[in-house]
Amino acid sequence: MKAEETNSITSGYGKPPWIFKGSALYQLNLVKAEVARAFIPKEFRLVEAFGYTLGGFFLANYSDSPAGSFDELVVIGGIVWNPPTSCAWATRVLVSSDEACIHGRKDVGLPSYVAKFSKQISATAKPKSKFNTFLNMKGVGGSTNCMEVQVSETKDTAVADFCNINLPAGASELNSGKWMGPTIKMSLPSYRIKPTSPAKVLRPASEKSDSTQDPDCTHSDDKRNLSIDVMLSKPILALQFNCLKMDVESPLIVSHVLLNSTEK
Repeated sequence: MKAEETNSITSGYGKPPWIFKGSALYQLNLVKAEVARAFIPKEFRLVEAFGYTLGGFFLANYSDSPAGSFDELVVIGGIVWNPPTSCAWATRVLVSSDEACIHGRKDVGLPSYVAKFSKQISATAKPKSKFNTFLNMKGVGGSTNCMEVQVSETKDTAVADFCNINLPAGASELNSGKWMGPTIKMSLPSYRIKPTSPAKVLRPASEKSDSTQDPDCTHSDDKRNLSIDVMLSKPILALQFNCLKMDVESPLIVSHVLLNSTEK
């Protein structure tokens, strides 16, 4: 497969690498292959087994980036074979920054949309036990804060609810100062990571109340609804990232070739 670096650079982002700092939740779901194929071009080979591929979502809050602070939800439809390895395929990217949306579309080729992220935190007490008393002494146990994130796409004055994400207690305390797991440093990127309980994703109660509510109703209704199906797929693993730092290089333009020449 032949790839070439693109020379397109958003002026607001400056020259790469682009540095993003913040926290995130990366959740892996089992996604039906037939759902994933709706997003992936026919010339690319989907990595699947028993009718499923590995998808999910990446929910991030960036405290510092070329576009300033903003929230991002990346819906991952599945895994695509990209010799000699494989890569995740983004089906929809929702960001709370106009600049980040433009950069995603024009410079990276992502299906980016502007969205509003509404967050609500509620306190939840854990059952009392001797074990929890010990955890309280270590700053881990006791009452916890749970966060609900409502994501709504926006365009001009139109708003369309996309999904509600109920974060597990640990993932809603990314900046609490509590122990978040061991620090892992890599050349790209560096972060603190630990497993956490999967987030609970809910379909919006009213997906379409009228024709003015969908910000892109011309041709993307089906893919939008399928992206929601990806979010609602069965979770198998959730990873919590704290002190995240990503150094993002220029994107690669991949030539359109058949990745599986033996496929009939």
